[in-house]
Amino acid sequence: MNVTVQPDKLTAKDFASDQEVRWCPGCGDYAILKAMHKSLADMGARPENTVFISGIGCSSRFPYYMATYGFHTIHGRAPAVATGVKLARPDLDVWVVTGDGDALSIGGNHLFHALRRNVDLNILLFNNEVYGLTKGQASPTSRVGQRSPSTPMGSVDSPADPCTFALGCNARFIARGIDVQAKELDVLFRRAREHKGASFVEIIQNCIVYNDAVFEAFTAKDVAAEMQLHAKHGQPLLYGKANNKGLRLNAQSLTIETVVVGENGVTEKDIIVHDEKNRVLAGMLAALRPPQFPEILGVIYCNPAPMSYEAAVVAQETQAKAKGPGDLDKLMRGGNTWQVT
Repeated sequence: MNVTVQPDKLTAKDFASDQEVRWCPGCGDYAILKAMHKSLADMGARPENTVFISGIGCSSRFPYYMATYGFHTIHGRAPAVATGVKLARPDLDVWVVTGDGDALSIGGNHLFHALRRNVDLNILLFNNEVYGLTKGQASPTSRVGQRSPSTPMGSVDSPADPCTFALGCNARFIARGIDVQAKELDVLFRRAREHKGASFVEIIQNCIVYNDAVFEAFTAKDVAAEMQLHAKHGQPLLYGKANNKGLRLNAQSLTIETVVVGENGVTEKDIIVHDEKNRVLAGMLAALRPPQFPEILGVIYCNPAPMSYEAAVVAQETQAKAKGPGDLDKLMRGGNTWQVT
C-alpha cells in the first residue's frame, strides 16, 4: 500500500535563521523580513526549495536572516546570479532582494535583462531613495534637491521610477507596497510567487537614519487614507476616508485626474475600473505620485506570458537531446573554418 506523507505545517519561525538581525533600530527592513517569514509559511513554501539572492546594500543582508538557501553576491549582480540558479534548478522558488541603489545603478543592466527575458524570479526592490549602507549618498531614486554627502547643494539628477522602469523592460508583473503594511505585502508576495515569469515588487521602505520620513506625505497615519490608493483588479480606483475620491480618465487630454464622487455630477461610473492586464493603464498608474495624486499600491500590472525564460530554455534543451548525441569534433571543425599554411 502506498502511503503519502504530508509535510508538517511550517510557521514563520521555521523560515527565520539563527543569525542576529543587524539593521538600524526602526529600519523598515525589519517589517519586511517579518512579513516574508509569515508569508512563506502561510503559502506552504518549503525552506529546502527556496533561495534568496541579494547584491550589496542594507536590504542585501536578507539571505542571512532566512532559514533557506541563499547567496549574498556582489553589487548589482543578484539578477544575473539568480538567473543562473533558475536555469540550473527551474523547480526552485528564487527570490531576489535588492535596493534602489543596488538595482538601478550598477545593477540596472542586469535587472533590465532579467525582466525582459521573463525569468521566473520574484524580485523585491526596497526603495528608500538613498544609499543607506554607505552613509546616505543620493541614489538613482533620490528626489531633485535632496541634500546628501554626495549632493551637498542638492541633487540635480532626475530620479528613476522603479515601477515605470520595470514596465519599460516589458516586465509582466509589477506591484508596489509599503514596508509596514504586512497584510498588503502578504498579498503581493503570494501573487508574485504564483506568477510564472519575472515578478517585480517595489517596497517603499523608510531609512530612519539617512532619509527618515521622506514618504510621510502618504505614509503618515493622519494622511494615509487620503493619499493611498490600493488598486484591486475589477474594482473602481477609489480611495479616501469616505472612499469617495477616485481616478477618472480625461478623454480630451488622455490623462488621469482626481475627482470626488457626488461633486460636479461625478458618479462612480466615471471612475476607472482597474484592469491589471491593461499595460497602458499600468503605465499611467505607475507614474502617478504624491502630492498631486495618491500613491498607487497593490498589483499594478499582471499579464503572464505563455512561457517563462527558463521554461523555454529547458524546452529547447529537451528538443536538442531528442535528436541524439552530438559530435563535438564535427561541431568544432564545421562552419567557417580555414587552414593557415
